[in-house]
Amino acid sequence: MSLRPVRLHKGDTIGIIAPAGPPKVNQLKNGISYLQSLGLNVKIGKHVFDTYGYLAGTDEDRLHDLHEMFADHHIKGIICARGGYGTARIASQINFELIANNPKIFWGYSDITFLHTAIREKTGLVTFHGPMVSSDIGEPDFDTLSKHMFNQLFKPSQLIYTEQISLLQVINEGEAVGELVGGNLSLLINTLGTEFEIDTRNKLLVIEDIGEETYRIDAFLNQLKMAGKLKDVSGVVVGDFGDTEVNKETNLLSLDEVLTHYLAAKDKPVIKGFKIGHCLPNFSIPFGVEAKLSSKDKTLHISPGVC
Repeated sequence: MSLRPVRLHKGDTIGIIAPAGPPKVNQLKNGISYLQSLGLNVKIGKHVFDTYGYLAGTDEDRLHDLHEMFADHHIKGIICARGGYGTARIASQINFELIANNPKIFWGYSDITFLHTAIREKTGLVTFHGPMVSSDIGEPDFDTLSKHMFNQLFKPSQLIYTEQISLLQVINEGEAVGELVGGNLSLLINTLGTEFEIDTRNKLLVIEDIGEETYRIDAFLNQLKMAGKLKDVSGVVVGDFGDTEVNKETNLLSLDEVLTHYLAAKDKPVIKGFKIGHCLPNFSIPFGVEAKLSSKDKTLHISPGVC
């Protein structure tokens, strides 16, 4: 049973944390200014500006900020500053009872996928896959549609994705309803064999990635297949696979060929081309809510993520 967080209201305070890599300071400030323009107050985590190699501070400090924001009753939502790497390092130390007892909006993507999956598996809390403060919102090319997606946090709204947003291509025909789960493909693979392993049974699985050679995407999908995760799904939503790297010696199959090889299964709708992931526009979606994927009219209908 999903646990939906309470919607935001103007005047509410949201917390900014960096549970993975360190944010770019100027972009972070720009992103905060945009959030403030929505009528929100902003509280920055104590360790957001810390650096520990490629991490935004030590595991203990990043974990502290996560716990503090969930424990603070004045904080109505949490938005991550950026992805990068590091959330899996703190997952086993998270106080999930604290999160379950203080459900609130949690928003991010990329490396944050590990936290989306861990939080859902342990608490059932609906979380949001969307652009982050430093790496996206604070950039000068952050677009109108991506900005518009924050409206879903203020009012329970059904999201409908059609080809008016982007060209969609059917890999396998069908129609299915299921809980929406997934995120960054490489991070989903990292959950396998752990206590946070993604559950895909009767789910609509969203996958996206960036900067991977096609043989790496092949390996990721093969791992999902061998783990039984593709057999169990009710359908697959293929998001953006930007900056796919080409190695002339190994890139003997195209990305389309790889996706078709693993995802063209009978009686399960699979559609690609969704602007979900490391892309602009960045169509933000809630994980843990019911959705419907149909190849008939090439649509994805998503239930509200807040109450």
